[in-house]
Amino acid sequence: MTRRRANAAAFYAAIAAACCAGVTALPADEPPRPVPGVVPKAAPVPAPPRTTAPAPTPATVPSPAPTTAPAPQPATGVGPAPVMGTTRGTAPVTYVVSQRHAQASDDSPGTEEEPLKTIAAAATRVKAGDTVLIRGGVYREKVVIDANGAPDKPITFQAAAGEHVVVTGADAITNWKKEDAGDNVFSTDWPHSFINWTKDHIHPNDDHHLLIGRAEQVFMDGYLLRQVLRRDRMERGTFFVDLDAKKFYVWSADNRDVRGRGSVEASARNVIWDCQGSHVRVRGIRFRYAANRAQEAAAQFKGANSVIEDCVFEKTNSIGAGFFGDGSIVRRCVFQDNGQMGFGIARAQDVLMTGCLCRNNNTKGYSRGWEAGGNKIVLARRTVLENSMFLDNRGNGIWFDIGNEDCVVRNCLIANNEDAGIFYEISFGLHAHDNVIVGNGLADSYGAWGASAGISISSSPNCVIERNLIVGNKEGFNFREQTRRTPLIGKPKGAEVWVWNHDQVVRNNVLAYNRDAQTWGWFDIRDARHWPAEMQEQYRPAEKAGAKADIAKDYQAKKDEGAPTGLSLEKLKITFQGNLYHAAPGQGLFNWGCTWHKHRKYTSLDDVRKELRLADGCREAKVLFSDLSCLDLRVPADSPAIKMGCYPKGDVPGVKLGIVEHR
Repeated sequence: MTRRRANAAAFYAAIAAACCAGVTALPADEPPRPVPGVVPKAAPVPAPPRTTAPAPTPATVPSPAPTTAPAPQPATGVGPAPVMGTTRGTAPVTYVVSQRHAQASDDSPGTEEEPLKTIAAAATRVKAGDTVLIRGGVYREKVVIDANGAPDKPITFQAAAGEHVVVTGADAITNWKKEDAGDNVFSTDWPHSFINWTKDHIHPNDDHHLLIGRAEQVFMDGYLLRQVLRRDRMERGTFFVDLDAKKFYVWSADNRDVRGRGSVEASARNVIWDCQGSHVRVRGIRFRYAANRAQEAAAQFKGANSVIEDCVFEKTNSIGAGFFGDGSIVRRCVFQDNGQMGFGIARAQDVLMTGCLCRNNNTKGYSRGWEAGGNKIVLARRTVLENSMFLDNRGNGIWFDIGNEDCVVRNCLIANNEDAGIFYEISFGLHAHDNVIVGNGLADSYGAWGASAGISISSSPNCVIERNLIVGNKEGFNFREQTRRTPLIGKPKGAEVWVWNHDQVVRNNVLAYNRDAQTWGWFDIRDARHWPAEMQEQYRPAEKAGAKADIAKDYQAKKDEGAPTGLSLEKLKITFQGNLYHAAPGQGLFNWGCTWHKHRKYTSLDDVRKELRLADGCREAKVLFSDLSCLDLRVPADSPAIKMGCYPKGDVPGVKLGIVEHR
């Protein structure tokens, strides 16, 4: 594993390790450390036993029971009759924070009449069962929560009903000096520096990220200005930070005098919410703006059994929120317009995300082969994403990468993401079911072969993909295979195992109207394992053949010691069963193999069954939806999708499902 890929999970691993050890996270001026359990060129160890289990069959792979999230508590408080202010007995205490109140002070008792001025001050006072009620305002501070709640006495931080509460990493700038007689360029003193371990103050440290990898942000009237790297390259709508002179410069898009009207805010904090305690609830807060580096979440939830509800995480330089505690619930939250990703989950078990929206992330354009898009989930076990929407992200909509186990994506709308809708990479046991997956992968990202589909399974065994509507993507369903290894959850440093696609079940899905192929097996592997044994010599790749571009070229295993041998399609135990296919004129049906190797583009499922012995019970038939363009995906009662059991069970947000009468 290369240093780049180790660093791709470094922030998450360091946060989780720090949380478990009872210490704080990495400081902003310290470079990311290698992920615990990752050593380049480590000696192989046996894979977990379940990765070599017999192939699942429809009769032996039931859908998991739905997870029932705890009902949300009323917004008026937690527990019985909260006591206002600092009177403490057996009753819980409610602290009021109201920065706009005339009597607000952090020396106050925290009552309605004498509220606290900052959320951070309230965080130092809370104990199990207490509530912090936050009145409307823009809170320019970092909040650290060390206290632990209890299962029956959570600590709650919540916005007052109907009030607009913002926690921001940006400060308002008012002390301006005009620089030029003609143009309205203004400067101010700037003492902050966020990335100090590289010469160019960037992370990651490469040419692609020379500008993208900076952490500074400047907003004018809520709109982000564009950063430039030299003073003489400024133009309208830009800003420049001179770290040597400790100054920054702005030039508004409309050439205004910034001293006279409008607001200018500059991000001065990298982390704005640091919740280290367990059993903490956070409700109704908008988290906005932060000078966080790549792989660093602006809002961090490290304690176990946290509940985060009805919050918004937006417009941070890097990642909106990070979830690192076991048993956390994230409900009805929005992750939008963040520079790198909406959220991350790492080294956590049993995280449930339900009713959420993740849209338009990676606005800065971080490398998609490294870490960018809607989110990234690393070394997590039993993560459940349900009843949520992942839309218009600049990269993958949902990305599981590195040693995840037994994760579930169900009843989600995954639409119009520029790369794969779901990308499950070097992990184990995905169950993706009853989702609507449309319009993904159409950006044609350079080198993203095998990763531009509705669902792409990349060197990840024991997956079950069922009852999904996979429609109108660049490609419908992909396997992506290379020589890969992964660390494992809870194993010692260096305990990497070989990982590859095997024991897979793809059943009862609708695969229709996908542009290049409804199914494509991208196996860039020299042993021709994806062909039946009798066809392997005919289709064995040429020694020097390879892809012209590959987003994952840096992450392949460098040596083949301990790699699996003697594989063939029969031994991989890959099952395609009961799927409904439809390729419109000019669209591909079933492609097998990479285009730079010998491959086949099958135009009928009969040929797939004859040569590959796949597609048992699969059928080609036209699928009619009520109105695909507006996601009215109702079908007639006699639709083959209904008859074959390929239609989703349950509701999907943003989509109209069900039976429609013939018109």
